[in-house]
Amino acid sequence: MSLIAGTTVTLEIVREVSPYGFFLNAGDEDVMLHYTELTERVKTGDKVEVFIFFDTEDRLAATMKKPFLTLGEMALLEVADIHPRLGCFLEMGLGRQLLLPLSELPELKDLHPMVGDRVFVMMEHDRQGRLRAKLSGELELLPFVVPAPESWMGKMVSARVYRPLQMGTFVLVDGGVLGFGILGMVHSSERSRLLRLGELFEARVSHVREDGRINISMTHRREVGRDVDSAALLEFLHARPGGGMPYSDSTPPDVIKQRFGISKSAFKRALGKLLKEGLITQKENWTYLAVSEEAPAEGETATTKESTEKTTE
Repeated sequence: MSLIAGTTVTLEIVREVSPYGFFLNAGDEDVMLHYTELTERVKTGDKVEVFIFFDTEDRLAATMKKPFLTLGEMALLEVADIHPRLGCFLEMGLGRQLLLPLSELPELKDLHPMVGDRVFVMMEHDRQGRLRAKLSGELELLPFVVPAPESWMGKMVSARVYRPLQMGTFVLVDGGVLGFGILGMVHSSERSRLLRLGELFEARVSHVREDGRINISMTHRREVGRDVDSAALLEFLHARPGGGMPYSDSTPPDVIKQRFGISKSAFKRALGKLLKEGLITQKENWTYLAVSEEAPAEGETATTKESTEKTTE
């Protein structure tokens, strides 16, 4: 028998070597089962089921502990540690960790997982035959997913990122009693921020597709979002000197997105609500609190003031 790292086999204990452990016979080779790798009392002649791995000296070894996954299998593993040059180390249930190489991670570091995040991976061999993790994609997840029911429309769900991209974030949504999960996507226009690999977050189902997949949104429903955004703008104005800000309906969308984290249309809806309620006024591309409008000083134009304001920010 040829032993392969990452597999589970049943072998016979042929001898004990104190103070190290037991040797198991695999035909033309023996493999060490260290005392620290025992989960029950054993003796010479017993047959035991063991997982084969490489020890710290790159020698094949055996353990009676049960890993979360074996070679070719998929599992959701927690990020236990991060190495800036090697990648992420994942907890695999053996008291040792499985490397998810840097080459498997997104190019943008902001999309890298953090300690405590959990990622869908498969166990494979590297070129030297050592065990490592490989990110699971849609093809690997498909056999385990279920279609979403139409009743999920508008529901708040928990989703975990399995593929983060600039144009959109691909996720697996918790299926609850339905099963393993449902495939979903957050379009870039529906994100309030970038989502990293392995991150778990809450979002709203905005569309249930015919194929059972879903689109989800991190934004509020329009009427709820308008109230939330208008409250945030009002709070922002109250914190400003004089209660004014150099932003209005004419401010470019990219500036609005960068400054407030919302779309231009959402910004305009929030302003419209505040204007209708008489809480703000606008003058020369500036927005002011109605109760403490700070008009430009004599001889000073709003354009000059806006330039000064931006300089001091």
